[in-house]
Amino acid sequence: MSADELHELRESAEHGHSNPNLAPVSLTMAVLAVLVAVVSLLGHRAHTEEVVLQAKSSDQWSYYQAKNIRAHEDDLFSELAPLMSNNDAGGVAKFREKYAQEAERYKHDKEEIQHEAQKLENEVAIETKRANRYDLAEVFLEIGLVITSITLLSGRRIFWHLGIVFSIAGIAVAVSGALVR
Repeated sequence: MSADELHELRESAEHGHSNPNLAPVSLTMAVLAVLVAVVSLLGHRAHTEEVVLQAKSSDQWSYYQAKNIRAHEDDLFSELAPLMSNNDAGGVAKFREKYAQEAERYKHDKEEIQHEAQKLENEVAIETKRANRYDLAEVFLEIGLVITSITLLSGRRIFWHLGIVFSIAGIAVAVSGALVR
């Protein structure tokens, strides 16, 4: 919460003290300020988790690519083995078999790594949705706070009710962000 927002809350509390009819408005503003702070924190944490998961996903795809390169190299070695000019046919066959098995092992490893990388990409997408919803919820709550504060300036309760409507929408969006799976 910024210094300006704290100053505004202090002013509204003083105004509410001088006019008891506006005390509920001041209390609403204080609650909204807390909700804005909570949703903002949740949004920041979701964005941080999104970045961490994206890095893990990138690492996993790099690992996949390394295994892919190694599998191609081993395939190449196993194909080149018969072309070696060596009188030891058994040694060449053993050499070829070793690299063919290695290539097969890397191909199997690649599938598992690819599956894990895709799983991480899905988690990144989910975390992105969650973070975006928290951001939207924060916007609605801030709009609700600002509109509610207009009640103190104008004395018209319609702004208080309108601010509550925006705040309820913000709370609903924040809850939907927590439920994203």
